[in-house]
Amino acid sequence: MTGTTADVTPIDLSDSRSFVPGVPHAWLAYLRRHDPVHWQDEPGGPGYWAVTRYEDCVTVNRDFERFSSSAQGTMPFELSEEEVAQQGLMMLNMDPPLHTRYRRLVNKGFTPRMVRDLDESIHRSADTIIDQVVEAGSADFVTDLSAELPLQVIAELLGVPQDDRHKMFDWSNKMVGNEDPEYQTNNELALTAAMELYAYAAQLFGQKRIDPHADLMSVLTTVEVEGERLSEMELELFFLLLTVAGNETTRNLISGAMHAFFQFPDQWQRLRDDRSLLPTAVDEMLRFVTPVMNFRRTAMCDAVLSGTKISQGDKVVFYHASGNRDEDVFEQPDAFDIGRDPNPHIAFGGGGPHFCLGANLARMEIRVMFEHLLDRLPDIRQDGDVQRLQSQFINGVKHLPVAFTPSARLGR
Repeated sequence: MTGTTADVTPIDLSDSRSFVPGVPHAWLAYLRRHDPVHWQDEPGGPGYWAVTRYEDCVTVNRDFERFSSSAQGTMPFELSEEEVAQQGLMMLNMDPPLHTRYRRLVNKGFTPRMVRDLDESIHRSADTIIDQVVEAGSADFVTDLSAELPLQVIAELLGVPQDDRHKMFDWSNKMVGNEDPEYQTNNELALTAAMELYAYAAQLFGQKRIDPHADLMSVLTTVEVEGERLSEMELELFFLLLTVAGNETTRNLISGAMHAFFQFPDQWQRLRDDRSLLPTAVDEMLRFVTPVMNFRRTAMCDAVLSGTKISQGDKVVFYHASGNRDEDVFEQPDAFDIGRDPNPHIAFGGGGPHFCLGANLARMEIRVMFEHLLDRLPDIRQDGDVQRLQSQFINGVKHLPVAFTPSARLGR
């Protein structure tokens, strides 16, 4: 990379259209080397500092005293005062000590054992999903394969009837994909989707209180720590958070990883030849794809990052997608290497209080899905153009046509 922008096209990181061709890695690499805390003008917004280096991303994510999640929320786009106040009841948009209290309550229900107990059902779901396409010889990988597994898993985890899981798919698309013309054209539809989800959650919690089961939502309606319980609004917002985080991110990771294997077919063959590489392969999928590209913070005091002065009140957006390609941390960062070790990626946030609650569940879903794809669709190949989500926040694939040899082989 040269010292000028002559060899790279500057990108407006605040414009969702900039991400349709793909994550602008060339521009992010330029910024890491020459302007790692870059001022990004923002039509209709205050503008923000785009933080692109790995170490700075980790610092902003972990240092909640200087860089707050609650002041203006964590989404890169602007929210009204009313929306900020409501979103402040969601764990994602809290700072300690309130975040610590909330996480202690939620952890009582979201236990490692609950995640482990899902293993067998995830295997069954993966086989059933593949059964539905295996005879056709072709499919849309996103809608027919990768979207279905996290939907079925999150529905089981939350205690949502499987017949209702596609409502969750539709709501989350409208809320998170609201920048994309395929899903909606205005913010009112996103708000309507959120209201519908809240109403559904309230009804579901009412049923759980009357007839509780072993699912997470049944547990959370009664969980108590030192006399504290989750309020009705907190429960509904946590349901929204898990609906989106447990659906959108894993779907886009699996889809993006499959596309990466198509771009690097030697790595697919390598994994076919050596399944012991699956654990490192999962981490490399997470690093290479990085389904959540960034989060927002608000500077609570004057600060300095990589020599750049940030003023109290400034909007700060740190880019996981850039940190995970930082040349100072990862050798050949643009290569997809399923044997990469060590791999200290920050796809789950880079540690600290905001480390992803569902990291172990996501890893399990990714591993199981690719185990079954390797078993049953080993010759899977891309069969048309990929269509990407228009979003400055989610690295998403909407459609990925695939083909494979039809087979009558059944699952486990």
